[in-house]
Amino acid sequence: MTPHAKVTRRRVGRPPGGDSTETRDRVLRAAVKLFAEKGYHGTGVAEIGDAAGLQRGALYYHIGSKEDLLLVLLRRHVEESLEGEERIAAMDVGPAEKLRLLLRHHVKTLTERGAEASIWLRDASVLTGKRARELQGLRDRVEEIWQSVVREGEDAGVFRKSDPVVVLGLLSFANFVFLWYRPQGRLTPDQIADAYADLLLQGLLKPGP
Repeated sequence: MTPHAKVTRRRVGRPPGGDSTETRDRVLRAAVKLFAEKGYHGTGVAEIGDAAGLQRGALYYHIGSKEDLLLVLLRRHVEESLEGEERIAAMDVGPAEKLRLLLRHHVKTLTERGAEASIWLRDASVLTGKRARELQGLRDRVEEIWQSVVREGEDAGVFRKSDPVVVLGLLSFANFVFLWYRPQGRLTPDQIADAYADLLLQGLLKPGP
């Protein structure tokens, strides 16, 4: 080799697969589809790679472990929902209207993202250690938003005092709407949410004079 020969060096550290953000999104879409259809334990890493068009090495580069991937997609699902819930909780409307809007947002999210909802309910318990703690922290934030709206109504004298289990029970009840909701069905997501809200508010609202 002469002193002036140009040396072409291979770039190290980034496997093939295209733009990192686009590739990561492609992996997440593939994982959501497979986890929803087959469950976390029923889905192999190689299947996710094949669906995303990546070899195993490139897949691990973009997602880490399969458990990391589960955390990422669940975290994204909850954080996007939290953004809307925090916005509603900060609105200048009464607590009864806030609860109704929270339920509409919750049901709309579940009916539009049934795949993520099914993974949340079935596979969230798979997470361990710091991943499980991170997801639990997000769950606690969701619960606190709802409970804070109920406390707001109690402090204003609009709601009767109730046990926090009331809100937890309603959330658990509503979480399964994605299993039976059909876009061509009789009720829209907002109408379903309003039916839930009417049921909740019947128990929370203080009777009039």
